[in-house]
Amino acid sequence: MAIKRGSKVDKSFSAASMTDLMFLLLSFMMIATTLINPNALKLLLPKSANQLKEKPYTTVSITSDLRYYVETDPVAFTDLEGALKAKLDGVEEPTISLHCDKSVPVDEVVKVMNIAKDNKYKLILATNPN
Repeated sequence: MAIKRGSKVDKSFSAASMTDLMFLLLSFMMIATTLINPNALKLLLPKSANQLKEKPYTTVSITSDLRYYVETDPVAFTDLEGALKAKLDGVEEPTISLHCDKSVPVDEVVKVMNIAKDNKYKLILATNPN
């Protein structure tokens, strides 16, 4: 008389749940990376072959119609230095990324550079890669 065991162990592996998980992770990452936009202002940046990997603490943007922004907040030029001091107060090695449109006159860029120099801020000029 043959005695059969009632419990058999299934030795196969189902990867269906793993593929579902990977699909969800992939779709989450694709959606999350398209929502991240560090510079919401539409500027035509100059082109450059050299790109720095340094992470700035804040950004200053100058649009083609000479409007100044600290990150995405509009600031008058007369209040720019005060806004930067308030933003960078207590930061070690404060770094500013300067985003300016191609059509902005050089003297406007130099004004922001002078503010950075007077306050001992490190300044990076943002460009598009070639």
